[in-house]
Formats: sequence, structure tokens, C-alpha cells
Amino acid sequence: MHFAQRVRAFLRRPLYGKLQQLSTALVRLRTMVYYRWVFGRIGKGCLIGRPLFLNNPGNIFLGDRVAIRKGARLEAITPFPHRRPELRIGSDVSIEQNIHIVCQSRISIGDRVSISANCCILDTSHPFDDPRENQPIVTRLRDEDSFVEVGEGTLIGYGSVILPNVRIGKYAVIGALTVVDRDVPDYGIVRGNPARLLHIYRTHSN
Repeated sequence: MHFAQRVRAFLRRPLYGKLQQLSTALVRLRTMVYYRWVFGRIGKGCLIGRPLFLNNPGNIFLGDRVAIRKGARLEAITPFPHRRPELRIGSDVSIEQNIHIVCQSRISIGDRVSISANCCILDTSHPFDDPRENQPIVTRLRDEDSFVEVGEGTLIGYGSVILPNVRIGKYAVIGALTVVDRDVPDYGIVRGNPARLLHIYRTHSN
């Protein structure tokens, strides 16, 4: 790199860093001034980028130091009056851009979970018992006590889909573009559509 180019790159760094700090400060301010009043709970040090869509955020509870990047679609849906959805996200959770979570009953995401971009987590499904019904399938939902549980320290890879009634253990690794339709054990590594168990880590405590 030419000397002049190096000088220009060096001079740009402080300004870029300051702009990044300013951007983060604005996101933090918006989170604490606005989102803290519309969510069920927002813990200390949370950052919520501009979401694509929020539905019933009063049923969404965040722990401390949760970071949700822009483009999130978080839905706590109430198609059945007798059900109160509850979406709980633990502390030190990192959620990248364009996440889509649909909670009809109960979704629990543990502490220190990392969720990559463009993932989908949902605890409800559209029945297709009789596709000839006049009501479109996309407007029909199952009235069931469904759930999703994601254990602490788990990594969910890019573009993965977590389907209803699944328990993912602690410190599991979900490979990119995986469709999880069954339970994943603690320290398990899964990949594929549908998810296939590849390996289970053995820790010193095992």
C-alpha cells in the first residue's frame, strides 16, 4: 500500500470508530428510552436494533446484555384467548440480523446463546389435515401447548430453522441451514435437513 494511502487509512480509523460508538450509543438510548417500556422486561445493557416487526412485545422478556441486530421479527401471537405466549431470552445472548421468532405458547432461550443471521424459531405450526378447507392454511394454527427450549451456551448456525416441541441441550452446535425437528442432547453437534447428530463432545466432567 502506498504511504499516502496508509496515512489516509490511519486518519479514517478514529472517525469511523467514533461513528460506530455514536451509532451504538443511539441504539442503546432507543432501547432504554423506548423499548424498555413496551417489552415485558429488558435487562441492563441490552441493545435492540431497529426491528422489522414486533407483535405483543409485552410478552417478550430479555435478560441482561442481550444484543438483537436490526431486521428482527419477534411475534408473540394470541390466536387463542386461553393461551398467553411467553418468549424468554436469557442474559449475554447475541442474535444477529433478520431473526424470526414466532411464539404462541412458550419459547425459552438460555444464557450465552448465539443465534446467527436469518434463523427462524417457532413453537407453532399450520395444520394441513384437509387442504381443501375454505380457510387458507396460513391462517390456521394448532391449538396446542407447544414449546421450544434452547440450552445455555448453544450456537445456532446461519439460516437454521428450529421447529416446535424441540429441546436443544446446553452448549450444542446447530450447523448452518439445519432444520431441527427433534431434540438435541447437551454438547451435541447436528447438521442437515432434517437435523442429524454428528458428534457429542465429551467434557472433563463427563
